[in-house]
Amino acid sequence: MKFARWTFTAAGVWGLLVLTPMLFLEAHVSAAYPPAITHPEHYYGFVGVALAWQVAFLILARDPARYRPLMIPAVLEKLAYALCTIALFAVGRTSGAVLATGLLDLVLAALFVVAFLRTRPAAP
Repeated sequence: MKFARWTFTAAGVWGLLVLTPMLFLEAHVSAAYPPAITHPEHYYGFVGVALAWQVAFLILARDPARYRPLMIPAVLEKLAYALCTIALFAVGRTSGAVLATGLLDLVLAALFVVAFLRTRPAAP
């Protein structure tokens, strides 16, 4: 249980620290990673959903046994981004810096699986 608490707390805090500034960096991201962002609703939608998941990780960390079923979509959330960035990098459509963020999410997905396997379900 301690492993799950630590893992989800670390993931949630890290995610909030990394994602929150993105709310104020649209112009920078647009310039640094061309082409320019033409649909800001997609950009802010991604950031908003990702931030919501960080809050979910922090809630999950409070009582891993109770929220154990939520670990499954948490793994899927991490895999969705990780696998996309790996595939995009493989065909030359994204940078190594973006790949690094995807690989970090792949590591977190693996840690979430370990947390799921090590956490006993809550008693009914």
